[in-house]
Amino acid sequence: MRKLLLALLFVSGYSFAADPIYTPWFNNLAIKGYDSVAYFTENKPVEGKESFEYEWQGATWRFSSADNLAKFSAEPEKYAPQYGGYCAYAVAKGKTASIEPEQFTVLDGKLYLNYNASVQEKWLTKRDDYIQSADNNWPSVIE
Repeated sequence: MRKLLLALLFVSGYSFAADPIYTPWFNNLAIKGYDSVAYFTENKPVEGKESFEYEWQGATWRFSSADNLAKFSAEPEKYAPQYGGYCAYAVAKGKTASIEPEQFTVLDGKLYLNYNASVQEKWLTKRDDYIQSADNNWPSVIE
């Protein structure tokens, strides 16, 4: 067990290229299966359904309705989260991190997701500065 732990620590020090769209380790669902269109139309996170799926940029996107699926498939860049769905705060800091779908901001027609509520609070204090930094860092953080 100790050798395994040491091996994991050794490997974790190396940087690996990240996928262009954030998906969890155990599935290929963008935004952890939440409907990206609903953030814009309902201003809240809504879980997508398996019956309304769309493949885009190597990830599976789920939607809560056929209408939302149609909107996304017609204009995926309009509805996809910024920075491939990685935590916007992390990208601003030159890193990548997972997200909680409940931690989001829609601003100027763009969706930003964050790691957790604490990070979301930090993000909101200097949101515009963080967006500028993240825009400058993206997509080099996944290379």
